[in-house]
Amino acid sequence: MSTKDTLMFGKRLKQLRLARGFSLDALAAEMGGIITKQALSKYELGKATPTPVVLNKLAAALGIKAAHLWSEPPFSVKFIAYRKGSGLLIGEQKRLESIVIQSLEDRVRLQDLTQQTNGSALPVQTLNVRKVVDAEAAAGKMRTIWNLGQAPIANVTDILEDHLVHVLEVDAVEKFDGISAVAVNGDENIKAAAVVSRSGIAGERQRLNLVHELGHLVLHISKETDEEKAAFRFAAAFLAPADSLLREVGKKRAFIQPEELLILKQRFGVSIQALLYRLHDLDVITDSYYKKWCIDINRLGWRKHEPCELPPERPQWLRRSVLRAFGEGLLTKDEAEQMLGEQLKIKESLSLIERRSFMKLPIEERRKLLSEQADRFEAYYGQNPETRELGGGDIIDY
Repeated sequence: MSTKDTLMFGKRLKQLRLARGFSLDALAAEMGGIITKQALSKYELGKATPTPVVLNKLAAALGIKAAHLWSEPPFSVKFIAYRKGSGLLIGEQKRLESIVIQSLEDRVRLQDLTQQTNGSALPVQTLNVRKVVDAEAAAGKMRTIWNLGQAPIANVTDILEDHLVHVLEVDAVEKFDGISAVAVNGDENIKAAAVVSRSGIAGERQRLNLVHELGHLVLHISKETDEEKAAFRFAAAFLAPADSLLREVGKKRAFIQPEELLILKQRFGVSIQALLYRLHDLDVITDSYYKKWCIDINRLGWRKHEPCELPPERPQWLRRSVLRAFGEGLLTKDEAEQMLGEQLKIKESLSLIERRSFMKLPIEERRKLLSEQADRFEAYYGQNPETRELGGGDIIDY
C-alpha cells in the first residue's frame, strides 16, 4: 500500500469522524473498545492502517461501507470566506469544514442519482465590486439572473435550493455566523455550492446570514474594499431592493414608528436593525436619527433578540431528494437514513426487496426461476386473443 493511499485514508477517516461529531475517545468507545484512541490517531496521521476486522468496525461506527474510506473524494471543496474577526478556534473550524465537505458529498451524489443539474450556472465570484456601493447593483443583477423581480422574497432557503445552492445548518458556537463553499471537480467545474448558517437563530437573522454568504460566493470584491460591508450591502439589497423599499417608506423620513418597522420586518423578512441600516444607506434617514435608533435598540435590549422574531426557514431539498432516490430504488434504506441522520418510518417496496433477494440466489436457481416465468408469460399471451395476433403466442424480442 502506498504512502499516498495511507494518507488519503487518514484524511477521509478524520473528515468522517469530525462530520459525525466523534472525538477520538468517542469513536473508540463506539467501536466497543477494540482499539485505542492512540491507534485511531495513527490512522488519521497516515502512520498506520487498520486490520480488516478493525476496518469493518470503523465503517460500522461511522455508518458507511468500508470501501468509502479508501475511495478518492469525487471533488474538492473550496471555502470562500469566514467572517473576519470570528475568532473560531482551529479545532472548531476543522469540525465545521468536515461537516460541510461530507454534506456536499452527499448532496452531489444525490444530484447525480436524480439527474439534477449541477451548480455550474452559479456566477461564482464574477460580479465585480470595486466599492461597497457597487454591491447594490450586483444584488439587482443576481435577482435578474434568477428571475426574482423586485418583490419581497417569501422564502430565501427555497430560492437558494432551487438553484442548487445548498443550505446547511450547523450546531456551532455563537461566534460563528456563516461560511460559503463550492464543490469543484477535476476539471474545475462547479458541481454544487453551499451556504452555511448556525442553527437556532431567528429567521430574520438566518435569512440575512444566508444571503450574506451568497454574496461571498458571487461577488468579486477588490482588495481595497471591505469584504464584509460589501457582502452585507449585497444581502440587504437582495432582500429589500431599493425601489421596493422606497415605495413602502418614501424617499425621506424624519420619524418612523416602531410599529411601522415591525410591519416592514414581516414584509421583507429582515431585522429592524438591518432595516434601519438599509434606510440609512439609502439616505432615507439621517445620521443623527440612525444613531438615535441604535441607542434605543441597546436600551430596549433588542440587539440580540428583537420583538416579533420570525421562525427560521427549514431546508427541504435534502429530504425531498433522499426520499425520491429511495423511492426509485437508487438508495438503500440504510443510505437514506445515514444522509438524513434519522430513522425512516417507511418500508421498502416489496418489489425492491424481491429484486435484492433474487440477486442473492445462485445463478442456476435464478435461471430456473426466469425460465418458469417465461413459460407462464408464453402460456398467457398465447391464449389471450388480444395478444395472439401479435405473433401467435411467440414471445416478442425487443
